[in-house]
Amino acid sequence: MPLRFSPLPRDIDELTRMVLALEAENAELRVHSALLKQLIFGRKSEKLATIDQMQSVLDLGDLSDAPVAANDDAAPEGEAKKRKCRSASRNIGALPKHLPRCEEVIEPESTACPCCSSPLHRIGEDIFEALDVVPAVLRVIRTIRPKYACRSCENTIVQAPARPRLTTGGMATTALVAHVVVSKFGWHLPLYRQSQIFAGQGIVLDRGTLGFWVERAAWWLKPLYDRLLVFIRSQPRVFCDETRLPRLDPGRGRTKICQLWAQAIDDRPWQGPAPPAVGYVFAESRGTDEVEVQLKSFGGVLQVDGYGAYKSLVKRRRKSNIGPLRLAFCLAHARRKFVEVVKSTGSPEALAVIAIIAEIYRIEDRIRGESAETRLAVRRAESAPIMAALKDRLTGVMTEVSAKSALGKAIAYMLAHWSGLVVFLGDGRIEVDSNIVERSMKSVALTRKNALFAGNARGGETWAILASLINTAKLNGLDPQTWLTDVLEKIVSGEVTINRLDELLPWTWKAKRDDRLDTTERRAA
Repeated sequence: MPLRFSPLPRDIDELTRMVLALEAENAELRVHSALLKQLIFGRKSEKLATIDQMQSVLDLGDLSDAPVAANDDAAPEGEAKKRKCRSASRNIGALPKHLPRCEEVIEPESTACPCCSSPLHRIGEDIFEALDVVPAVLRVIRTIRPKYACRSCENTIVQAPARPRLTTGGMATTALVAHVVVSKFGWHLPLYRQSQIFAGQGIVLDRGTLGFWVERAAWWLKPLYDRLLVFIRSQPRVFCDETRLPRLDPGRGRTKICQLWAQAIDDRPWQGPAPPAVGYVFAESRGTDEVEVQLKSFGGVLQVDGYGAYKSLVKRRRKSNIGPLRLAFCLAHARRKFVEVVKSTGSPEALAVIAIIAEIYRIEDRIRGESAETRLAVRRAESAPIMAALKDRLTGVMTEVSAKSALGKAIAYMLAHWSGLVVFLGDGRIEVDSNIVERSMKSVALTRKNALFAGNARGGETWAILASLINTAKLNGLDPQTWLTDVLEKIVSGEVTINRLDELLPWTWKAKRDDRLDTTERRAA
């Protein structure tokens, strides 16, 4: 059967153009085929040592660890370079002092001397500590409110008012609701599994009941969530990203793919004043209109990937003169495209680009935690020449390769985003990539993998509220269940009114708790 129905042209030049076009198309298809095979069967690591075994290991922070080579893959003696290995981090005999100690003394069967039967006296002891666990204990809190009446007039009855509860008339305490919420959004345990765990302890709780508790907790926490978003968007530098969040869509026979947008801040890499925080926003779409509504009050540097909605947002801001907005792009995203080229084609030019970018990351690793002024000085002295040389190299290679090839597309992407990729060279407070917000997406991905989807749009909003607060608490080094239980108690009881909600944000709550602990320790001393 013929593959082509139309006759071939007779013109030699036209045939030449057709052959070249087909060769370029075939090369692109081969790259796509190799990339798909790599995604399905190959290693997922983006470590430089995984891409090229002759290169040294490069730590890129959130990228997965490089696999250890098998014995038969090791280089011959004399050729292998000595690598500095990280010492294993083990906790041997250093259990936390704040944990309660339950002592168990094991005495010998007899304390009489086996030779002369005289009593033995104690000369010392051996102490061994082991970490133990007591499984979660379910209990019933009985609240009794006595009634008092007057025997003389018989007109007065006195009774203490019932305390406000998170679920009016419900059977769950605030601590139990907080446990269910944190188990799902903090430790990625879906409600049906929690229901099975409760059933194993003899408590029958329907998944719908647990869902109602989660929704009710989100209702109480919505004002605090709004305060968190306002705080994040008031900062001069914000990381932004989005990920899919399917929700049920009855009547369509399949789920509707919605989005969970994330905005994050973290000044710890340069000792800045802002605490780490992340806020998620549930949305039905991934378009420019959605991100424009979310960031209408934000003005500053927005660090993102190369998604077109952010570029369109900047253009709209420029036309309407709403406020300044500058994009800083992610170097890790640009690097990833060259990683794909190396894995699919083995291009030495792409590998050389990756090695150059590795030098930038080595510098960033060295100055992480330094002041903004120190970071800026080092970047101008060391990183700026490397980035300038990289641009010259990319521009030269671009003239020698096809724009439709995988390498050509990777170079074109990097050159098109160059102005945003070098923003970090002029400001020590800006990161070289958007890995801060990328890491905050891992929690969403793990919960989504286990829960599969949100039940409806309201469920998506509940997801965003609770995931934002819990993950922000974790970023600030708090136990999310302890923090959430206390916050819910104070909100429900009215101890903290709506105009004082900033006191319950994780970093403020932590500072007050630490002050109380310090005061208690000083008094005890």
